[in-house]
Amino acid sequence: MSFVREASKAIRVTLVLWVLVAIIYPLAMVAIGQLIFPYQANGSLIKNAQGQVVGSALIGQPFTSDRYFNSRPSTSNYSTADPNNDAAGVLKTGVSSASNLAPSNPALLERIKSQDLTRLQQAGIKPTADLVYTSGSSLDPHITKAAAIAQINRIAQTRGLQPNQLQRLIEQNTDGRFLGIFGEPGVNVLKLNLALDALNPGS
Repeated sequence: MSFVREASKAIRVTLVLWVLVAIIYPLAMVAIGQLIFPYQANGSLIKNAQGQVVGSALIGQPFTSDRYFNSRPSTSNYSTADPNNDAAGVLKTGVSSASNLAPSNPALLERIKSQDLTRLQQAGIKPTADLVYTSGSSLDPHITKAAAIAQINRIAQTRGLQPNQLQRLIEQNTDGRFLGIFGEPGVNVLKLNLALDALNPGS
């Protein structure tokens, strides 16, 4: 009889805890997120001038056109590779991954020297570290202000804009340090390019 009573108590406690932590708590967190932080809770989605979702402020996208500020390199091509046609094998280790190549690795040196540095030099862009090296996740949506400023002349010539117009755009789309002390200021490339299109829609 004692065993049945203890087992019944254990089952009731388990059910109560299950309801609390598996139903009530998650629903409460979802409700709080939607009420207080709806933008962040829904993925920090960014919309264009037509109201269409074009990406997230938290995940980078590949921009390589001369008309836009370019993103930093990505070992996973910012997860845009086709799983059914992945000849380069960028998705073999998942959609978020670093290259894990040592600074002395010949494959890394070949990519930097033959691809990235050559492309930047041909475009007249002074290379910065983040325009040459990938991030740890390969999904970084930001570049440094220096990397954005280095691209001003190319974009100004392509779009017929004044460099000071692009300088203002960069300042307006630079995110400061977290809580004012953590990390470094960064420029969200997607937000900056959307602002660029809004500034120069007919280009």
